Amino acid sequence: MAVRAVGSSTVFRSASSSASSPTLLSFRCCPCHFTTLQFRRFSKLGIRFPIFRSGKLAPGHGGVQSTSVHGLVNSVMEELGALRRRRLVRAAANGWIVEDKLVSRTLQQGLLLEFKKDAERVLLAVAQKPDGKKNWMVSDQNGVTSSIKPQQITYIVPGVENFDHTEISDFIQKAQDNSDPALLEFAWVELLEKNKRLTAEELAEMIFGSVEPLECYCAHLLLSEDEVYFTVLETKGSRSIYGPRPALQVEELLCRKLAKEAAEKELQEFKQLLKSAKAMPLDAKPPKSSWLVEEKIRHKIESLEAYAIDACTIDDQRKTAGIILRTMGMVKTASSALNLLIDIGYFPEHVNLDLLKLNIRTDHSDEVISSAEHLLSDSSDSDEIERRDLTHLKVYAIDGDEADELDDALSATRLQDGHIKIWIHVADATRFLQPGSIVDREAMRRGTSVFLPTATYPMFPEKLAIEGMSMQQGEICNAVTVSVVLHSNGSIAEYSVDNSIIKPTYMLTYESASELLHLNLQEEAELKILSEAATLRSIWHREQGAIDTATLEARIKVVNPEDPQPVINLYVENQADPAMRLVTEMVVLCGEVIATFGSRNNIPLPYRGQPQSNIDTSVFAHLPEGPVRSSALVKLMRAAEIDFRKPIRHGILGLPGYVQFTSPIRRYMDLLAHYQVKAFLAGESLPFSAGQLEGMASIVNMNVRVARRLFISSLRYWILEYLRRQPKEKEYRVLILRFIKDRIAAILLIEVGLQSSVWVSVGAQIGDEVLVRVEEAHPRDDVLLLKEVVI
Repeated sequence: MAVRAVGSSTVFRSASSSASSPTLLSFRCCPCHFTTLQFRRFSKLGIRFPIFRSGKLAPGHGGVQSTSVHGLVNSVMEELGALRRRRLVRAAANGWIVEDKLVSRTLQQGLLLEFKKDAERVLLAVAQKPDGKKNWMVSDQNGVTSSIKPQQITYIVPGVENFDHTEISDFIQKAQDNSDPALLEFAWVELLEKNKRLTAEELAEMIFGSVEPLECYCAHLLLSEDEVYFTVLETKGSRSIYGPRPALQVEELLCRKLAKEAAEKELQEFKQLLKSAKAMPLDAKPPKSSWLVEEKIRHKIESLEAYAIDACTIDDQRKTAGIILRTMGMVKTASSALNLLIDIGYFPEHVNLDLLKLNIRTDHSDEVISSAEHLLSDSSDSDEIERRDLTHLKVYAIDGDEADELDDALSATRLQDGHIKIWIHVADATRFLQPGSIVDREAMRRGTSVFLPTATYPMFPEKLAIEGMSMQQGEICNAVTVSVVLHSNGSIAEYSVDNSIIKPTYMLTYESASELLHLNLQEEAELKILSEAATLRSIWHREQGAIDTATLEARIKVVNPEDPQPVINLYVENQADPAMRLVTEMVVLCGEVIATFGSRNNIPLPYRGQPQSNIDTSVFAHLPEGPVRSSALVKLMRAAEIDFRKPIRHGILGLPGYVQFTSPIRRYMDLLAHYQVKAFLAGESLPFSAGQLEGMASIVNMNVRVARRLFISSLRYWILEYLRRQPKEKEYRVLILRFIKDRIAAILLIEVGLQSSVWVSVGAQIGDEVLVRVEEAHPRDDVLLLKEVVI
């Protein structure tokens, strides 16, 4: 045998092997490799380790003389051989030597056996008695008696009769104490040289010099749990024959084993990080950013996050998340991953999963922000000369109290002939933009600002949207103004579209505007004129076939949404409210004018329409006006359509044509209409053809639908969270909208503005109000169970 050292390992080669022989053995057995425990175990076997010295000092090791590895290994092999020969005689005398390696012992009472309990567990047991023709009753190491099939038996310990099952645990402990995997390396070296096969009993005789029951079971454990040195060549019943793996394969498996051990160590360290973070109080938990610094930790955290939101892009993420959950003793589900991330503080308790799943853009890139700030610093206005000065008008900007971007405002007066003139001022967002610019492309990708109970994600960078584009009270603002004179019946007598400058007088919420209307103050006569115009328009719309779909809608503002118990401010918005009616009618009037203006001047625009299948509203006259009737009518409506060449009828609004124009800061389709109209007013070529508008709209509308879906799911989540927090005994008024099946009714919770369903008692009719209690509310699972309060 020749020997050469490689690093900290020693490579053995048979003297008869050629240089290219595959019997190259990567056998780690330098003296420093042996642990004190391993030396003791060899000493227990009667092996003595002579020290071979070269007589020379090893370079770099001072006065310590080098040990001859060759001599050590030969000594081990010789001692093992001698010990084996001495004990072989005793083994033969006791009848423990197996003649036929695959002859299984006949199962009988008192035998000690190992069996496979399930896919994960292998247990040791004592055979008690037959159970039918083939099965046996056994008592295992846990004291459990069960029936097993012959094919479950993986090993019968030889040399054992009438074993006491109460001693199994001690037997297992001794076997584990003596099962040192390092012993397999010695056996593998010798067997590979001789290309020899062996059984567990032969391995026991080889490495322990004994085939007593304990040594045989130790050998069996070593072989059955080994994944490196030996492989099963043949199996019959409970007996197997093993053979040494080729050296190159062992080398590869050792590398894999080391990698696996390193991965397991890394996993256990990560587990401790998770457990530590879980145990911390909320205010002391590590910030989200700290989990993303180190690559290995970031990969695991991102895998858990992807699994929690069902967004695993590669199998490795799904596999990694599953391993982590199993290590933490958790079920392999998305909800488990979510709860874990919440427990460690990576996610807040009320994390918006849909926001993550839908991949909504919440921040603008540095490039977009920088470009927006540059636009804001440029005060030039190409339309300055052409703008009409309307700063003398009293201007009302009316919007929800959560609005940061104010797109539109209103003015009105009564002319000397008694007709009403209205000005609808729309923020001139395109003053800062060029089609195809960095900021414009980002706005198109977003399609819309996203309004959620917890936050607003604007279509434009916030500073540009609020400080540059949005209307400001008392400040000179650039606008595109649509002015309209109405006939006495509410139809349009004349109109114009102009670039303008205005100076907003009031910034009002719907509530404050309604209060002003109710007070009927003489100094706010213009607001009263606007309300009168809105009433005329509403009557005229209905005469044209418009359908009233006003209902109740919930609005929620969540304060500090990352807190475990954030403040939830809920209010119900009545779309029939005077101020909301006023604004809605003026927005629709503006859309009608722009559609007419575009049609007369052949301007390609996103003309919106809604086909109407000749809905006879008189059929629903017996239903109460308001949410009940609106609910019935909405179910009959068809989806909206868009034409980019000419206006199409909008049946719901009762208009021959309609273009959304009043929200260019919030909606990209409105911004496209502004690009087209502004270019026409300037006498320039239109930036987009009808075909180009259609292509852009397909992208924009897809993103708008996603944002709408997110808004609906987020609103519902927080309404359910609001209901979950209320006292169980609290009662709610609900309005029966229709019956779904039998006594299950679709209802509207009046105080909450949420539609749901509940079983109602016999006698309740559509339009009736009944009382309900909340039985269960689970926002994360989108579950709401109501029960009628029967008086």
